Amino acid sequence: MADSDMTEPGAPMPDDAGASTREGVDSTIGFSREAAAQLSQLDAAVSAEEQEAIAALPSGSALLIVRRGPNSGARFLLDADVTTVGRHPDADIFLDDVTVSRKHAEFLRHRTAFEVKDLGSLNGTYFDGVRIETALLSDGAEVQVGKYRLTFYASRLDLAPVASR
Repeated sequence: MADSDMTEPGAPMPDDAGASTREGVDSTIGFSREAAAQLSQLDAAVSAEEQEAIAALPSGSALLIVRRGPNSGARFLLDADVTTVGRHPDADIFLDDVTVSRKHAEFLRHRTAFEVKDLGSLNGTYFDGVRIETALLSDGAEVQVGKYRLTFYASRLDLAPVASR
């Protein structure tokens, strides 16, 4: 590509680039629901390394992977009956951001099932985009704590009996 074909980031596009425009008219682009869903799936893509980690989970455990937030890509193992999440340094999952309460939420294990419970946090805990007090987690669900978005993955050994019913 020639230098004349490239536009510097932040520079206005030439008038002949793409659709016709009218002077003084601002416009935005919208996405169909299908396109938005496809973009969402791109964010949720699981790398080969993450797939291996998920496949290696023993029964009664689960994995949280940070998809958005300051430490995107971080993984947290859920293998205890209670796992605390918060900005307090003693939290099992320490999320260091002002959008996270010191004692924000906890993950509760019930045999092979997991539940997330908000602990009265200021900004709330969200399950698949809905603010909750408590919710039973399903594989691939998104949990939001402050600005962090975490995806929940259950042990594949625990999903197998569900799939065979």
